[in-house]
Parts: sequence; C-alpha cells; structure tokens
Amino acid sequence: MTETLSTESLKTLVVQAMEDMKAQDISIIDVRGLTSVTDYMVIASGTSDRHVRSISQNVIDESKQQGLRPIGVEGQDSGEWILVDLGDVVAHVMLPRARAFYNLEKLWSAGGEGEAATHLQSV
Repeated sequence: MTETLSTESLKTLVVQAMEDMKAQDISIIDVRGLTSVTDYMVIASGTSDRHVRSISQNVIDESKQQGLRPIGVEGQDSGEWILVDLGDVVAHVMLPRARAFYNLEKLWSAGGEGEAATHLQSV
C-alpha cells in the first residue's frame, strides 16, 4: 500500500499491532538523542513464549501490510525476547522475566531520572 510511513505513523502502527494482540505494559522510549540506530523503541511484555511470538508476528504482519518489511527479526526461536527492527522504530517483545532482567527502560534512560521522564512514555 504505502511506500513509506512517517516515524510517528510507524510508532503508532507498532503500538496498535501490540495492543491488538493484548500485549502488556507497552512503553515507548524516545532514543533520538541517545543513538543514531533508531528513533523509538517500543517495548511490551507477553504472558508466554507463544504470546510473545504472536505479538511480534502481528507487528511484522501489520508493517508488511503497509509496505514495510522489517530490516531484521531476532529471537523467534526462543520466544523469550523478540526484536523486530523496522528502522526508525525497534519493537521489543519480551517475557516479563527477560524484561525485568535486561531492564531496557532503565538502560536507555541513562541520562538520569529527569531525562528519563522525557524519553519514556507508557501506553
């Protein structure tokens, strides 16, 4: 359909695809000032490895419907943590234990608590 999506539209698409599959604790981290790799990270939890796979597959399917193929997908075999790289937006879908262990929200808001509040948004 669409040749390109704006970064904001892509972020919205990812969040909606996660919400459609009942993802839990969706967070958006604005990392534009922290890395040149991506603009946003969208992080969500699934209740089981099957749920994590379903959420991430829906992100992939919805992006493909908009004419955007993921640059890469990692972790589908284990289903513990699946990363879907869509360029300007990177989706992380994790089991709660993996999410707690890696704590990406804290890692990517390393600028301190004040700066973290400007970068992290819960959905």
